[in-house]
Amino acid sequence: MLVHGTRTSSAIWSAQVDALRRSGHPTVAIDLPGHGSRAHERFTLDGALEAIDGAVASCSEPPLLVGLSLGGYTVLAYAGRHEDRVAGVVLAGCSTEIRGKPVSLYRRGAHHMTRWFGLGQGTWHVVTDMLTAMAGYSPLADLRRLLLPVWLVNGARDPLRLDERRYLRAVPGARLTVVPRAGHDVNMHAPTAFNRVLLDALRELTHRDVVAPA
Repeated sequence: MLVHGTRTSSAIWSAQVDALRRSGHPTVAIDLPGHGSRAHERFTLDGALEAIDGAVASCSEPPLLVGLSLGGYTVLAYAGRHEDRVAGVVLAGCSTEIRGKPVSLYRRGAHHMTRWFGLGQGTWHVVTDMLTAMAGYSPLADLRRLLLPVWLVNGARDPLRLDERRYLRAVPGARLTVVPRAGHDVNMHAPTAFNRVLLDALRELTHRDVVAPA
């Protein structure tokens, strides 16, 4: 199951949906509130978690959750609350702790830019909604609680990989892939490399199920 980032939609996953389905993996990409088919809604963390939960409930077995940027933070928050419903998580473009003063300053700046200059008419409010909703969230706190398999994927040029090593320390056994020459939207900048991570993760999860004791 694939979850997009801020001011995008499920459409960003077309290369991944095609590759996964060709390999025989049922795949769904969802829109978060405030995005895509749900652009008329306001983004909240509760609303995002409800959207993920609805998609998870439609799966015939616990899915691998894949999130980019905001999607990565929300799938991690979901897994932290409902670990029993998830097989594993792939977190892309979200290896930075988002709590604290920088987020607060960015939120206020985004709000004033929208209000004063009318930037991003009809869509920029999603950024302020997102920052408000996620301001108190600590991905590291959820990572430290997880017993699920975790994969981290970042573009080498992504500015949101400041805490990669802290993430790895938080989850012993987590795997990190840094994709050369890719930026924040690593799934689109390097789809072949990104798809390989997903397919390897699914293969590992399938193997774990096969060898698990009865």
